Amino acid sequence: MTVTSAWPMVKLGEVLKGSEEWINIYPDELYTQVTVRMWGKGVVQRDIVKGVEIAGSKRWVVRYNQLILSRIDARHGAIGLVPKTLDGAVVTTDFPAFNFDQNRLLPEYLNWLCKTASFVSLCVAASEGTTNRVRLQEAKFLALEILLPPIEEQRRIVGRIEELAGKIEEASRLRRQTLMEAKLFLPSVTSAAFTTIRSTSKLVTVEDVAKSVTDGDHQPPPKSETGIPFIFISNVISGRINFEGCNSVPVDYFNGLSKTRIPEKGDVLYTAVGSYGIPCLVETSNPFCFQRHIAIIKPNHDLILSKYLVYALSSTSVLEQATSYATGSAQKTVPLRGIRNLTFALPSLEAQRQIVEYLDMLNVKLEGLKQLQAATEKELEALLPSVLDRAFKGKL
Repeated sequence: MTVTSAWPMVKLGEVLKGSEEWINIYPDELYTQVTVRMWGKGVVQRDIVKGVEIAGSKRWVVRYNQLILSRIDARHGAIGLVPKTLDGAVVTTDFPAFNFDQNRLLPEYLNWLCKTASFVSLCVAASEGTTNRVRLQEAKFLALEILLPPIEEQRRIVGRIEELAGKIEEASRLRRQTLMEAKLFLPSVTSAAFTTIRSTSKLVTVEDVAKSVTDGDHQPPPKSETGIPFIFISNVISGRINFEGCNSVPVDYFNGLSKTRIPEKGDVLYTAVGSYGIPCLVETSNPFCFQRHIAIIKPNHDLILSKYLVYALSSTSVLEQATSYATGSAQKTVPLRGIRNLTFALPSLEAQRQIVEYLDMLNVKLEGLKQLQAATEKELEALLPSVLDRAFKGKL
């Protein structure tokens, strides 16, 4: 069946009725509170609290398959059905609930309809109030009109949407799985490569192949509107230096730093606190400095290639060593002594070059795969809105 003039436009108030089931709140009892996520993400548990933590002596109760909307965020798609697991949860009066006339309107049909851009636009237009107090009141919501096909057609539309939504979700799951496997692949191959050469190469420590190993200045740096970029761990945890959002320090402060603390192209940074164990190659000649939570390794280029050192420090065996040296509980820290003692296999410079070329090639391919996966994700995200649009135009 397709959309025809025989399908009536019906106000929601004809097929929905506000629920006014209240319960008393007792101080020592536990209550599950729910909220509605924006953009059609559904009704979810917010928390479980004792009655003493709830303001007021009464709360609305919500029931399975009731429709809830957020008065404040309905214009952002915060509308959904109560799942069976949250039957009996409580909400404030900012989350009115509605019962269905299920002889005329299936809950699942309206639930999918509420996720469409056209329905959210209706909610936006019906919301009223000042900038900080915009609300969608129940009367305005119930006055919204929807095209209402017969129950059997609603059931067919819901079945078709759920079939296609399931396929989209499965494709998304496979995409996420592929991306996760891709992220684990390079560390796995790197570790395998270093395990292979371990028996034919000498073992060295970071200190053996470095001119110096130190960390950033331990004194709080002076801030400046302009000057030299000052980075934090958050700027390097991706494995590349990202200067976006970093602070600046005065040039005089930078010039007063020890040369061992001033990064040069070819140096290797190594995170030592919190998100520890992440190496990052310095690929810029532009001046910058960093916090003490980051270590800096200046390689002896007569012994080791900078890129080889980065791959060595990325291997599972070296990360396990770093973990064994880490101290602290709330925020693990790998001391400089531990970083200097990290041990790995060191073949000839020519063999290092071959290993780096091989791992670089894999890295390029993995980056290409990640970009492809990112593009696929956007396509998948666009699929469900397209399916819903077609469904409620009678084109599925």
